[in-house]
Amino acid sequence: MWGRIRRSSARLVDALHTEEGTGREAPPHNLFEAAAAYVSACAEDDQDRIDEAAAWVSPEALSFGINELACRAVIALARERDESPRTVARALLGLPTA
Repeated sequence: MWGRIRRSSARLVDALHTEEGTGREAPPHNLFEAAAAYVSACAEDDQDRIDEAAAWVSPEALSFGINELACRAVIALARERDESPRTVARALLGLPTA
């Protein structure tokens, strides 16, 4: 399953970076750089950096990158805490355990 997700993600990244037929070069930042900059700027409440990072890629690409960052963060915390990703995600959001 993870292999399928990685392949789909790689195709999406390639599609977002390749703007065939437009005559434009790919943006200088990829969606993961944009997502990392955007999320860290949000955590620090830095509106200028939020706006800058949001301009690096399309809103759809930024959303995908933020989702991927959230998934990886929850998985890393779950492993660190020896808990399930569901438990960690609910705790991070302040939700009661299911």
